[in-house]
Amino acid sequence: MRTGLAVAVAAVMLLTMSGLGAGQEPVTITYWQYFFQSKVTLVDEVIKQFEAQSPGIHVVHENFPYDAYNQKVASAVPAGQGPDVINLFYGWVPLYVDGGYLQPLPVEAFSPMEIERDFVPMVKNSKFDGKYWALPTAVRSLSLFYNADLLRAADIARPPITWDEFLTAAQRTTVRDAAGRTTTEGFGVSPAGQDHQMIREVLFRQWGVAPYSADGKRVTYATAQGAEALKWYTDLITQHKVGVIDFFPGGNGYRDAFIAGRAAMIVDGSFAIASVRAGAKAAWGVVPLPRRTLGGERSNFGSYWVHGITVHAQGPRREAAIKFLKFLVSEPVQRVWLQRVGELPASRKLVDDPQLAADPIYGPFIQGLAYARATFFVDETAQRQVLVDAVNEVVVNNKPPRQALDEAAAKEQKILDEFWKKHTGK
Repeated sequence: MRTGLAVAVAAVMLLTMSGLGAGQEPVTITYWQYFFQSKVTLVDEVIKQFEAQSPGIHVVHENFPYDAYNQKVASAVPAGQGPDVINLFYGWVPLYVDGGYLQPLPVEAFSPMEIERDFVPMVKNSKFDGKYWALPTAVRSLSLFYNADLLRAADIARPPITWDEFLTAAQRTTVRDAAGRTTTEGFGVSPAGQDHQMIREVLFRQWGVAPYSADGKRVTYATAQGAEALKWYTDLITQHKVGVIDFFPGGNGYRDAFIAGRAAMIVDGSFAIASVRAGAKAAWGVVPLPRRTLGGERSNFGSYWVHGITVHAQGPRREAAIKFLKFLVSEPVQRVWLQRVGELPASRKLVDDPQLAADPIYGPFIQGLAYARATFFVDETAQRQVLVDAVNEVVVNNKPPRQALDEAAAKEQKILDEFWKKHTGK
């Protein structure tokens, strides 16, 4: 694997091999990311290649559990400690900027014109207050993973194209024991996994309502169409009973159920490919997300993790951090990232590669990028919880979907209003 990586990154080394200038002291920088095994392993290898071609620069790689990550940053950076280069979810950028954790990318090293020319359009969500603060190595979209063996056993000839076909397939692949308990889900539901993204950017839009105003400052999904979309989703759990929340425990329980052959279908991101490929025993495949009707609107959620430079990086550390960031987002590293992590290249040129688009696994995700929207979050964690709570209000507390959605919209509007008031004073 390391030999392959060395070949893949050779082209970019001309940009980074200069390292430090003659007579300069060696410099150590620190890179932080959350723990995701395939990313951790690959970044260790990428760092070795970078260091081998960048004499005098040493990169310390540290990673932390996802749930503790933001708190770790919030305590370390203001104290003058922590990372020089940091990996963060794009939806956290506004909070990190307002928290004083990031410095803007220097335009002499990262030209905004070149960024918008060379990267897929969704990276514009890393632009805040007119400046770019971070860049991705890879991007993500959603697709439908299906267990081919379970569909075949239910006499289903092909994966669903519409949501009506999806419901039929989910019903026919759901299995219950003699006591009526679900033993195999037709759909591995997970409101806190990727389903809240699906509700927001896929179902709402396909049912005819945009979730937010064009400037991202107003919640607009609390309509009759929005309530109908939420009802369609919650009916999967309450009426059709094709999925069970927390059927398998844990944040990735829906994916674990699919890998174990106990969920016929899940909606997941391209980042799940490596885990599914490594663990699934049954035949499986990937197709684009269903539409409400044949020929109806296609919609998808796009997202990405970015690398930014913190305010901790100053002087020689800042120069080294810039070199390392350029290396991390280079096209050779993006290619290896796709192979090893399963996330899609952020480069327009690589995404437009016909061979990649024709791949039976990566292809549906590549197709989805053409109509994917990356939600502009001001507080991704809080905004995610709003929709998760709305689902639970319907499923657990038996509230009408419209009431649950109205309450969700009021909560989320408060989050938006408080952020923009703090940020702009208005």
